[in-house]
Amino acid sequence: MKEVLRIRDIMNPSPVIINKKASVLDATKEMKSERVGSIIIVEDGKPIGVLTESDILRKIVAEEKDPSKISVEEVMSKPPITISPDATIEEAVRLMGKHKIRRLPVVDKGKLVGMVTEKDIMQSSPLLLDIIEEWAEIVRERLSYRGAGKTMAGKCEECGMLSSRLVDVNGRLLCESCAELVR
Repeated sequence: MKEVLRIRDIMNPSPVIINKKASVLDATKEMKSERVGSIIIVEDGKPIGVLTESDILRKIVAEEKDPSKISVEEVMSKPPITISPDATIEEAVRLMGKHKIRRLPVVDKGKLVGMVTEKDIMQSSPLLLDIIEEWAEIVRERLSYRGAGKTMAGKCEECGMLSSRLVDVNGRLLCESCAELVR
């Protein structure tokens, strides 16, 4: 029987962290020096938020705010969506798709023990590269796909899950569950 890859097998056990009172400028400098796209905000060893490049662009740069005068606590994404180190890669992919995120702090018994990213997942399984190629083909097929009652296989544009029964709802390919919610 094939052993299932767990998050603990692919996570970074030393994620980049910062205190909630630190300035966005300090967080950005730390992210730059560590060459990461996000930083986890912790309090007593527990993750309370995540600050991403996207948060900085949308909430600081686009708003023309001074990053040296704003604390990360004011602009971090919270509460953080987390995952257990014992979870499977499939569970992580589902969670990322559902919440439309690319990074998950890994938490064990309430304490931060790591970080897993889309990149970690992609590097862990060459099979996923085959899936990406299939998705690209599905996207190409979608350009010519239009017709009531037809279904096809691919990735749901709402929740990100793979489905063999996607339906076209207002120009978007959705799994049956998401299609029911939209209708």
